[in-house]
Amino acid sequence: MLDIRLYMLQRLSALFMGPFVLIHIAVMIYAIQGGLSTGEILGRTQGSVTWFLFYAMFVIAVSVHSAIGLRVIVHEFLGLKGFALSTLTWTICVVLLFMGGRAVTAVTML
Repeated sequence: MLDIRLYMLQRLSALFMGPFVLIHIAVMIYAIQGGLSTGEILGRTQGSVTWFLFYAMFVIAVSVHSAIGLRVIVHEFLGLKGFALSTLTWTICVVLLFMGGRAVTAVTML
């Protein structure tokens, strides 16, 4: 790994992502089993601070985790280093945060 701090940050983000994924899947199974439509699901999530915070933290964890993982892949396969690698990593993280943030906002409409 390029940096022990990034390695630890990726492991920490994975530690957070585990419960988020399990809760997300459990809620989706519950919603489908209950026969809820997309509109009914959105009706329950809109205006909910709890769902907003849950999915916002999920997006942050996924963005950090995937940006660091892609950093390692780009370094190993393309040999990118230094400023270019850091710029690419930050760009990926910011793009993922922006896209995820838009999705969270659209679903929760705070």
